[in-house]
Order: sequence, then C-alpha cells, then structure tokens
Amino acid sequence: MRDYIYERVLKISRYIAETGATVRQAAHEFSVSKSTVHKDMTERLPKINPQLAKKIRAILDQNKAERHIRGGAATRKKYLGV
Repeated sequence: MRDYIYERVLKISRYIAETGATVRQAAHEFSVSKSTVHKDMTERLPKINPQLAKKIRAILDQNKAERHIRGGAATRKKYLGV
C-alpha cells in the first residue's frame, strides 16, 4: 500500500473515532469521495489496524442506523424555513 494511502486511512479513522463523523462528513473534511472513505474504512483499515477497524465499524453502523432520523430532521428544517 502506498504511503499516502496508509496515512490517509489512519487520519480519517482517527477523525471518525474522535468525532463520530459520518462517511459524508469525513469525505468532506478530507476532500475525498465518500466511496474512498468507505473503501478505506471497510477494506484497508482492517489490514492496517484491526482493533481500530472494529471501533470504526461500530461508529459507521450506528450512523447508518440513525440516518433516517437525520434525513427527516433535515426535511423538517427545510420546510420550516429554519
């Protein structure tokens, strides 16, 4: 694995672990696509640091379970003109 990819995977994983960020938020923060973040967290991170990968997987699963709530809140906010 290239050094810059290795570094990116570790930086993004630390960011997600510290902030509980979603894949989209992490992608925006690091100026990469959400597909890149997803691949880094699900395929590359387990090879680099399996223990951290489990922690990140739990955060991503929680974010996925809550996304319908965030979507509903965003729609409500949109139509209330807030």
